[in-house]
Amino acid sequence: MRKLLIGISFLVIFLLIILPFLGISFGAFEDGPSAFFDALVRPEALHALKISLIIVSIVTVLNAIIGVYISIEIVRGSWISRWMKPIINALIDLPFAVSPVIVGLMVILIFGPNTALGAFLEDHNMKIVYAIPGMVIATMFITFPLMVREVVPLLEEIGTQSEEASATLGAGPIRTFFQVTWPSIRWGVMYGLILTIARSLGEFGSILVVSGNIINQTQTATTLVYQDAEQFQLVAANSVAFVLGLISITILLTLEWLKRRSEATRNHGGGSPHAH
Repeated sequence: MRKLLIGISFLVIFLLIILPFLGISFGAFEDGPSAFFDALVRPEALHALKISLIIVSIVTVLNAIIGVYISIEIVRGSWISRWMKPIINALIDLPFAVSPVIVGLMVILIFGPNTALGAFLEDHNMKIVYAIPGMVIATMFITFPLMVREVVPLLEEIGTQSEEASATLGAGPIRTFFQVTWPSIRWGVMYGLILTIARSLGEFGSILVVSGNIINQTQTATTLVYQDAEQFQLVAANSVAFVLGLISITILLTLEWLKRRSEATRNHGGGSPHAH
C-alpha cells in the first residue's frame, strides 16, 4: 500500500509539474535557439521582465520589514489582548482564502480614478491603479502572510528569556533584536523572503486586473505570457514561461539549500531554525 501511494504521488508530480515544464521547454525551442532568444530580447519582453523585477524587489523589501515587525508585535505585543489574536491571525491568512482577481478588483475600487481617494491621489500626481504602485499593493497583499507565518512560530519557540536578559543588561530594543532575536529567526526570514520572491514573480490574477496589462508600461512577465498565448505566439509565450520556470526551480533549490544549512546550524548549536 505504501509503495502504491508513493507511486501515485510521483505520477501526480510528473503529470502536474514535470510534464508541463517539459512541454514548455520543447515549445520554447521549437523553432530553434534563435527564436527563443528573439522572443526574450523583444522590447515588450525586456520591459515586462524589468517591471516584474521592480515589483518583486519592492514587495520583498516591504515584506521583510513589515512582516518581521508585525510578527514581533503579534507574539510580543502586550497591547494585543487574547481575544484579538484569533481575529488578527484570521486577517493575516485572508489572502490565502481570497481570489487574486478579487484583490485586484478591491485595489481598483479603493484607488481607482473614479473613487474619491483615487481622484485625490491623481490630482497630486500619484497614480495607483494601472501603475506600479497598484501592482505592488496587490502583490503585497497576496504575499503578506508568507513572512509572518514563517517568523511567528520561531518567535513563539524561542520565548522571551534571552531578550529580557539582554534588556536587563542595558541593551536597547534595536541591539537586542540584532544580537538576540535575529540569530534565532534569520532562517525563517530567509524562507519567507524566498517564498515571497517566488509568489511575487508568479502572481497573475491580481496583476492582470490592477495593471490593465498595458504593453511597455504595466505589463509583467506573467501577463506577457498570457497575451502571447492569446495571440497564438506560442514560441514567445513558452520562451518567457521557460525563463520563469527556471527561476522558480532555482528558488526551490535555494530553499532546499537553506533548509540543509539551517539543519547543520542547529546540529552545531546555532540558532533555532524553523522546522519544515
